[in-house]
Amino acid sequence: MMLNNDSKPTPPPDAVLAEWWTPFADYLVKERRYSLYTLRNYRQAFEDFYHWLMAGDLWEDGVDELSAREMRDFVIEAQTRFSRRTLHNHVSALRAWVKFWMRNGKLRKNPFVGVPLPKLEQRLPKFLTEEQMKQLLLGPQRLLENETIDCFTAWRDRMVMELLYGGGLRVSELAGLNYGAIDFSTGVARVMGKGSKERLCPLGRVGLAVVTKFRAEFARESGANAPVVITKRFQRLPVRQVQLLLKRYLGLAELPLDLTPHKLRHSYATHLLNAGADLRLVQELLGHAQLSTTQIYTHVSVARLQAVYAKAHPRA
Repeated sequence: MMLNNDSKPTPPPDAVLAEWWTPFADYLVKERRYSLYTLRNYRQAFEDFYHWLMAGDLWEDGVDELSAREMRDFVIEAQTRFSRRTLHNHVSALRAWVKFWMRNGKLRKNPFVGVPLPKLEQRLPKFLTEEQMKQLLLGPQRLLENETIDCFTAWRDRMVMELLYGGGLRVSELAGLNYGAIDFSTGVARVMGKGSKERLCPLGRVGLAVVTKFRAEFARESGANAPVVITKRFQRLPVRQVQLLLKRYLGLAELPLDLTPHKLRHSYATHLLNAGADLRLVQELLGHAQLSTTQIYTHVSVARLQAVYAKAHPRA
């Protein structure tokens, strides 16, 4: 997120994009299988870096002539325009960009090597308590009883939330889920996650029951390639619609409206660890490449324990 309101700069010239960006973008999409969202962020990083070099008359000298000192200047200046997390993401993208051109013989060195970045603030993920999750999941039934929504919408919306929470799915994974990916005998789904990495996700007894009912009573198509989560026109439900329907039930349960579908995934992980699940098992269930990514949820669990101790123990 940018920290100022400067107008958006013009894109680099087509010749620059064709030479320095397009081959790298093709590599990210075709070989690394990065999402369009990640590709957009990488391009933003490249364009910002290009404009910074142009402003300092450094682009014409060539990237190979850049020094670590100049890259430190870039990082220092960028801190006035970007949050620390965005800056980390941009530099990570630029390092990947430089390494790509080094492998392809266009660059000889990486000027970002050894360049320090500002320390990231440790942000604990937001999550719902088990009681809050129960209230949230009751929302579709409450609206159905009040005749605010029809049976299709009630069961579809409940299925969405059950799979996000019961299966720990990312919202993009949920939107892309087909019936052929679910083994109804075991209640396990094969999910294609980030980087086109497949993992197995138990959907839970309740989640599987809701999917089974919705498939039997509301799905027009239930073959292997048919989408699980659909609109009333029997089309795949877009990610944006998942986000909007969640806000409806957050408001009904009097929960913060800024909670996203990803927070249900946070709740899934936190509740597993609070109940004693092994950290590496949770890592596998979430599809995290690094254990360190999963370990942040242990901080949530410890923080919860400390809060309970401080409230209940006479020596706290």
